Parts: sequence; structure tokens; C-alpha cells
Amino acid sequence: MLWKDPTPARERQQLPCTLYSSDEVTGSLEESNGSAEDGFFLVGFSDRPQLETVLFAVNLPLYVVAVLGNSTIILVCVLDPGLHTPMYFFLANLSFLDLCFSTSCIPQMLVHLRGPAKTISFAGCAVQLSSFLTVGGVECILLAVMAYDRYAAVCRPLRYAVLLRPALCFRLVAVAWGSGLLNAGVMSPLTMALPRCGRRRVPHFLCEMPALIKMACADARAVELLAFAFAVLIVLLPLALILASYGHIAAAVLRMRSAAGRWKALNTCSSHLAVVSLFYGSIIYMYMQPGNSSSQDRGKFLTLFYNLGAPVLNPLIYTLRNQEVKAALRRALGQQQKRFPLSS
Repeated sequence: MLWKDPTPARERQQLPCTLYSSDEVTGSLEESNGSAEDGFFLVGFSDRPQLETVLFAVNLPLYVVAVLGNSTIILVCVLDPGLHTPMYFFLANLSFLDLCFSTSCIPQMLVHLRGPAKTISFAGCAVQLSSFLTVGGVECILLAVMAYDRYAAVCRPLRYAVLLRPALCFRLVAVAWGSGLLNAGVMSPLTMALPRCGRRRVPHFLCEMPALIKMACADARAVELLAFAFAVLIVLLPLALILASYGHIAAAVLRMRSAAGRWKALNTCSSHLAVVSLFYGSIIYMYMQPGNSSSQDRGKFLTLFYNLGAPVLNPLIYTLRNQEVKAALRRALGQQQKRFPLSS
């Protein structure tokens, strides 16, 4: 096939010699001659077109349930005076984070599942990456704060009100948000600034940092080392604090002589422990997989799970196993029925 490269010979000699994978070659239609600043092509699940309709039919109602469930938790925690305690203050923040987590990528993914256009602008990709890094970092630290709250409730019940004063609760949440914003403020610009030599195919359904770093055509080891350092501070350190808190809780429960006291302590911690297991289990499993194609496919579904599955399950976990939240919901529904009685 006769083809003439429009790039001048002098510029062509300066271009780096890069080996492209088969996926990049077959995706040459999406990789125009423009730069990465023109936008990206999110591969998503386009390699399985028969699966896209099924995913849309499943994920659309799940997203609606996630929005309604977490919005309900937030409203109940804010409006019901009986839930104005540190535990439910942190729970309302967790529900808000779950809303941000799912909304940062699921609506766009649903649009891409139903249409041929699967592109995202450079600015849109940067915003999505920043949102993802911010919310993920905040949730890791917030889960550690909630573990400390459970430690204080079980191991220091007489000093609970002193250990978790309202001002301290606000400061702890502010530290969580500040850490997440710092993570995104540093890593997002560095990741987006990496040269990609015209590569536009992101092997994911969202602009995720590992996928964008792998697309770089220059040495990205400095960015990877910085990302590892932030992961230790924002992911592993909170996880260590969570494990230490539950180690103290387990020791306190074993020292209890009353079976009723043990059951109450376990019931107090079970919801948070289930949420921690869902969140950290999916993240650790996903990022410890080798870089082959099958693990990449599993990574997409795991990312989809903790972006949508966890926001759907968290409100159910806290409402089905929490008598106070269920009582607050009944009070709220009862007040609504009094305001708007059904006509006979």
C-alpha cells in the first residue's frame, strides 16, 4: 500500500521509536494524528459488544438505587436529631463520598455503553482523574476515622463523648478531605502531563491513573514512585490503623463476661467492618494482579464494583443491620404520612 508520511523528514528523525501492541494497532482509527490533548478513547467493554447491553440494563437501575440509598442516608442523618452523633456524622460523609464515587464515572460509562462514541476530552479526563483520586483518598482515611470511632465506643465508652468531641470530628473529616485533595492535586497534573506520542486508547472505562501512566512513551518511574508513596500514606497507613483499632476491639470483646455485651459490641462494629472489607478487598485484589489481558478485564469489573457495587451495598448494610437508622427512617416516613395523609 502506497502511503506518504506527512511529517517532515527532520521532525520524523526526532520522533522516538516506539513499539505498539496489537490493541494499539487495531485501534489506529481512534488514534488520530492529533495529540493527546484532543481527547482520549475509552476502550471500556467495547471488545465485548454483546456484553454492553447487559451491563447497561444492570448498571442503570443499580446507579439509581445507589443515588437514592445514599441520598436517603444523608437526609436521615442530617434531619433526625437522634442521629446527631459522631458515628452518623461520619456515615453521612461516607454516603456523600459514595455518591461522588459513582457519579464521577458511571453516568458517562452508561452513555458509552449505549452509543458508538466513547471519547472523553482531555479536560474531562483530567477532571475525572482528579475526582477519582480525591474521593478514593478521602474514603480510605474516613474509614480509618470510623474505625477509631468504633474503638472509642467499644473500648472507651465512658470517655466516648470526650474523645470524639464535635470539633474533633470536623477536624478529622477536614484532614481526610485535605489529604484526598492533596493526592489529586499532585498526582493528577503529573499523570496528565506525561507524553503519550499520540496514544489515545485508554484500556479502561474511565481515566484511571495506572492506565494513563502505562500509556506514557517516556520514563514514568518518578511518577510511579510518587504514586507509591501516596498509596502508602493514604491507603496502607489507614488500613494499618483500621487493623490496629479492630485488634484492640477484639481484645476488649474477649475480655467481656456478658454475652449480651459481646453481641452489642459485635453488632456495633459489623457494619463498618463489612464496608471496610468490600472497599479494601476489591482495591488490594485489583492492584496486586499481574499486567496480562485477563487481569485487566478483571480489573475493569472490580473497578466497576467499588464504583457502583459498594455504593449500592453500603446503605443496605447500615440500614438492615442498624436499628437506630431503621427507627429514624420509620419516624421520617411517619412524619411524611402525617403531612400528606392518604385520601380515603
